[in-house]
Amino acid sequence: MTVATKPTCDIKDPKLAPGGKKRILWADRDMPVLARIRERFAKEKPLRDLRMSACLHVTAETANLARTLQAGGADVLLVASNPLSTQDDVAASLVHDFGIAVHAIRGENNDVYYQHIVAALEHEPQITMDDGADLVSALIFVALDRLDDVHVKVREWATKLPPAERQRLISQIIGSMEETTTGVNRLRAMERDGVLKFPVISVNDALTKHLFDNRYGTGQSTLDGIVRATNVLLAGRKIVVCGYGYCGKGVAARGRGLGAQVIVIEVDPIRALEAAMDGFAVMPIADAAKIGDIFITVTGNAGILRREHFLKMKDGAMLANSGHFDVEIELPALKEEAASVSTGLRPHVDEYKLRNGNRIYVLGEGRLVNLAAAEGHPPSVMDMSFATQAMATEFCVKNKGKLAAKVHPVPVEIEQFIARHKLASMGVAIDDLTADQKRYMSGWEQGT
Repeated sequence: MTVATKPTCDIKDPKLAPGGKKRILWADRDMPVLARIRERFAKEKPLRDLRMSACLHVTAETANLARTLQAGGADVLLVASNPLSTQDDVAASLVHDFGIAVHAIRGENNDVYYQHIVAALEHEPQITMDDGADLVSALIFVALDRLDDVHVKVREWATKLPPAERQRLISQIIGSMEETTTGVNRLRAMERDGVLKFPVISVNDALTKHLFDNRYGTGQSTLDGIVRATNVLLAGRKIVVCGYGYCGKGVAARGRGLGAQVIVIEVDPIRALEAAMDGFAVMPIADAAKIGDIFITVTGNAGILRREHFLKMKDGAMLANSGHFDVEIELPALKEEAASVSTGLRPHVDEYKLRNGNRIYVLGEGRLVNLAAAEGHPPSVMDMSFATQAMATEFCVKNKGKLAAKVHPVPVEIEQFIARHKLASMGVAIDDLTADQKRYMSGWEQGT
């Protein structure tokens, strides 16, 4: 039962707040870089009086980012970027203990999800933050008067606004931050099509994000979600990892570390070669479908596991997704091939019994298994991602009106700051270049 704690919030149950506060503060203990930024933000108020709408996974780690933005002076409203990723106790605590508006309920249907997107738009943000670009794409569609391309809830809201008001909504955006690969891909497509109307900072492309969050975070949390959902022993199993970007690299490495026989599927010859030289078996999905025990999609693309692959899979095959959207596994086709579907066989496990008698198990409804069945990335790795988010937001505000309406990288100085402070928090010291080394690296005269 949904309980609205106040007009600007829509959460499951405010009584969950005490547990959520414990979870938030536990995560905060392992997020020292973000805490340092929050302390500075509280003194300097670089985001003073700015309205921010953030469409992110509502987790304990995200809560500490929201606290940091609030400390900087921002009026923050948070909505979920995935229907199954919200931690309801965290949402309740953000509202009750920290005074941050939240519209997010774990398990919300599509109508509620997009009603929450509307709440983010009604906040009239000057800064947005996205994990998948659902919020920005809604803004763009509304500004372009392409209301047939948005969800009915967004359309119903937008049709009540005169055209001038729709344009005003987008014209007041200072900039946006994007957290994930899927979102960056969508934003670059908007830039290519000439419809992106404000600057976006690609936090996902920062080294302090994707080298660590995508690889170590996704690698560990994906397998954590699979094990929590199934209690399966990974040692000796054939795990098929679809995609060998940084997320796929992390999943493959962690799978091998737990004793699995890892098979990698790729379409990019460079990445496939890299996987082969990293010691993994590489083959087409049509071949892997016959022998895999557990299939994990981490491509950010659609239609990776399809009807023809389901029909080749062995009895008991398990399917999990750690790509952003639930389109990597073609569930409608799987349902069509099933003689029966048993949902909730275990929490986060659905059984599809095919007409040939084989059973296929789908984990987390084909959504992000690390958030649907587990708690997402550990706070230590999100410390770097969200420190990058916070400082990128400050950079965007400081450079208001100076950045072109396109996708921008995170400044190197921000990444260097975060990396150095993360190392310091870990008790790790490194060397600096000597003056002679700096001269050598910047010159051309000295040769063999």
